[in-house]
Amino acid sequence: MTTTPTMRAITQDTLGGPEVLRLADVPRPDPLPTEVEVRVHAAGVNPVDWKTREGGGMAGVLGEPPFILGWDVSGVVERVGFGVTGVAVGDEVYGMPWFPRQAGAYAEFVTAPSRQFARKPASVDHVRAAGVPLAALTAWQALTDAARVQPGQRVLVHAAAGGVGHFAVQFARHLGAHVTGTARAAKHDWVRELGAEEVIDYTTTRFEDAVKDVDVVIDLVGDGHDRTSTRSLDVLRPGGTLVAVPSGVSGDLLDLARTRGLRATGFLVEPDGAALTAIAGLIDGGRAVVGVDDVLPLAEAAEAHRRGEQGRTRGKLVLRVAG
Repeated sequence: MTTTPTMRAITQDTLGGPEVLRLADVPRPDPLPTEVEVRVHAAGVNPVDWKTREGGGMAGVLGEPPFILGWDVSGVVERVGFGVTGVAVGDEVYGMPWFPRQAGAYAEFVTAPSRQFARKPASVDHVRAAGVPLAALTAWQALTDAARVQPGQRVLVHAAAGGVGHFAVQFARHLGAHVTGTARAAKHDWVRELGAEEVIDYTTTRFEDAVKDVDVVIDLVGDGHDRTSTRSLDVLRPGGTLVAVPSGVSGDLLDLARTRGLRATGFLVEPDGAALTAIAGLIDGGRAVVGVDDVLPLAEAAEAHRRGEQGRTRGKLVLRVAG
C-alpha cells in the first residue's frame, strides 16, 4: 500500500482571527508540465494574508476554507515538470506565484509555473528574498505600469516605511523622481536613507498642508483611514495620478478626480518573473535594500499575523520554513 507524501503547512478550517491558523500535515503537491516544485526556505507575510484569513482580501478568490495562505516564496527548485527550460533542480529562486489564486506559501513545498519565479538575488539570504516579491512587485508595477513615473517627477508615497512603501521609495528614486514619504517620526531617518528627500509625520501634520504639486501619489493606506485617497487629490498637480493600492478607487473618488483634471486608478499586482529579475539586479547592485522587521518560525504564523495587524512594522515580516 502506497502512502501520499505529506508536508507541514499552516492551514485554516474557518475564517477568523489569527487563532484559526494551525500547523498541519497536508498532501505534498506534484509539479505539472511547465511547473516547478520549490522547497520553501522562507515565506513573506503581507497584509493581504491576514485580510484573507478573516474573510476579506482574496478570500473570495480562494473560496471557503480550508486553504493555505501566503504568496511570497524563496527557496530551492526540488523538481521540474516537463517543458521547464529556464530553471533546473537546485536553483535558488523566489517569486509570488499564482496571485491572487492560492499559492500556499506557508508550507514546506509549493508548485507553480516556472516563469512566475526568478533567480533569487545572490546577495541576500532566503529570509530577505522572501520579503521581496509581493511588496516589491506591487511597488514596481504601480510606479512603472500604473503611474508611468518619469525622471524629475515628484512622487508622494504613503506608508513609506511599510512593506510596499519602502520599496516604492527606493524604486521611485531609482526612476529619477523626487520622493516624499509619510511615516511616523521614529522611521524618518530610515525612510530618508532609502531615498526620500522629504518625510512627513502623518500623526502630527496633515500631508496636504506640507506638500503640493505632486505628479504621482502611491497611496498604500486608502480611504478607509482618514480619507487618505480623497485627501491625496489635493496635493496633485493638474494631470497628476493617484494610484490607490489597498482599497481601489470608488466611483465617487473617480468622479472627483475627473472634475479636477486628475487621474485616479486602483491597482492589483500580478506575478511577473521578468520584473523580479530586474528587481534582483537592483538588490545585487546595491541600489535597493530589503527591510525585514522580524523573522518567526513557520509554526508561529499566527503571531506574525498579530504583529502585522498592528501596523507598526518597519519593512517585512518573514516566516522561516527551512534551514
